[in-house]
Amino acid sequence: MSPVRKAKRRNHSSPFYTTIKEWPVGERPREKMIQHGSAALTEAELLAILIRTGAKGNTAVDLAKKLLASGRTLRDIASMTPTDFKQFGIGQARGAAIVAAFELMRRLPSSDGNPKPTFRSPEDVVSRYGARLRDLKHEEFWALLLSSSNQLVRDVRITSGTLNASLVHPRECFHDAIKEKAAGMIFLHNHPSGNPEPSPEDVAITKQLAEAGKILGIPVHDHVIIAGDRFSSFAERGLLS
Repeated sequence: MSPVRKAKRRNHSSPFYTTIKEWPVGERPREKMIQHGSAALTEAELLAILIRTGAKGNTAVDLAKKLLASGRTLRDIASMTPTDFKQFGIGQARGAAIVAAFELMRRLPSSDGNPKPTFRSPEDVVSRYGARLRDLKHEEFWALLLSSSNQLVRDVRITSGTLNASLVHPRECFHDAIKEKAAGMIFLHNHPSGNPEPSPEDVAITKQLAEAGKILGIPVHDHVIIAGDRFSSFAERGLLS
């Protein structure tokens, strides 16, 4: 009679153990989160919950690990588009879920329960909008419409894409400010390059907007450039006049 042998636990990477549903309940990412909280999960497990299902013999965790093993940080992943995930075996629908999750994270600082913050410095602007703009791969130009006490009345995205004078025109930039009877404005945009230094075109556009603001009686208090974790302020540099 052959000796009794203990059954070996199957390895998750084994071809006979390819679905998360076959894993012990305590090791499945979703169940693990429910039992122990999100802080107990690895980055791969958190991404796997968003990816939801595996593909071509890989579990959702395997796909998440491949994504992280490519040298991309979470910040890099946050700037990806739904189609960027296809190279890792993650379809556009699942890629869209990941993009949506990171977009909600970007919007979190502007949903802090204070819909009408007061801007007293460029740091206040960055605190409110830095997370939303710093990791974008394209440029976005925003206008902040302010009250007489520099309280936010409304923010308006003027354009998305390459910043140039033909797209950022005083007509579009001041349209909502006039409609809302704003007492002042702050402009801001991002530099995907990570360099916060104003370009010559940035300077020219800002001077044009500042002059238009003087004519309309809606002063431009600042133009803030957000670039990764750094920023620059036209007001602090004396570049508004």
